[in-house]
Amino acid sequence: MAIEVRIPTILRTYTDGAKAVEGNGETLAELFADLETRHAGIQERIVDKANGDQLRRFVNVYLNDEDVRFLDGISTKLADGDSVTILPAVAGGSDAAQPRPAVVAAGRRVGMR
Repeated sequence: MAIEVRIPTILRTYTDGAKAVEGNGETLAELFADLETRHAGIQERIVDKANGDQLRRFVNVYLNDEDVRFLDGISTKLADGDSVTILPAVAGGSDAAQPRPAVVAAGRRVGMR
């Protein structure tokens, strides 16, 4: 069973720069274990062993564009031809950063998108 796994830039050091790799498994847990056999170190970046082998808090995984947290998490079943996308959650900023006020011209905001 071949599953396409899309790899985010930050994890491509584990896949020799590949944007997508193939893996096998009947569940996400099995898929990540399979990836580990060819891409050592990737599994620990996705799965939190200290938290009962659950997905890491700041890693989002999508099965065919559906967030697996709303399915069965790491136990989500896979089928041949599925596509899995791994995305790191993006957060942050600085407490010192202040939002810039929008400039108002002719009754509308300018410079806001």
